[in-house]
Amino acid sequence: MRIKDTPEEWRITATTTPFTGNKTGVRTDEVVMPDGSRTTRDYQVHPGSVAILALDGEGRVIVVRQYRHPVRQRLWEIPAGLLDIPGENPLHAAQRELYEEAHVKAEDWRVLTDIYTSPGGSDEAVRIFLARGVSEAEGERYEGDHEEADMELARIPLDELIAGILAGELHNTCLTAGVLAAHAAQTGAGFESLRPADAPWPARPFEA
Repeated sequence: MRIKDTPEEWRITATTTPFTGNKTGVRTDEVVMPDGSRTTRDYQVHPGSVAILALDGEGRVIVVRQYRHPVRQRLWEIPAGLLDIPGENPLHAAQRELYEEAHVKAEDWRVLTDIYTSPGGSDEAVRIFLARGVSEAEGERYEGDHEEADMELARIPLDELIAGILAGELHNTCLTAGVLAAHAAQTGAGFESLRPADAPWPARPFEA
């Protein structure tokens, strides 16, 4: 049996926004439960993100390493970034992020997987792309600031990343989901079976 997630929305009787930050906020909803009772749910309101598993001709994944303050760790990740513009085409955002964080471009783009990072406490949705046919980008390198100012860049074999994930040594959500999805596609029906880069994304609708 093939299973799939389905849309559903329980009745909301009241909503407040106790906090609004630079990019995200916190929303409190009073929700009617199926038995008629009511309770409140606090969650992060997030614009959404894109992430890119860029695979080079030698089967290596482009990864970056940067400090993440909430968890007090320097994590290995795949290039990623926010959907800064409402309704922005996620492919365009992904191409921008790959250029800024890794200074590369890619010829072949496909949707690897779509995820919710922590649906019990956030509405953040992430589209993870597979990018192949990578080469050095033209123009000046993007100069990051804050956590990105000393970001490290590396190319690591896919199998090595899988081993790190299973050993509990790599923890980033997008890296974990992207690497395992890429391995499943590669050893299964193949990368050509993946959805096109402009496939619909109900979690964050966009215009192609």
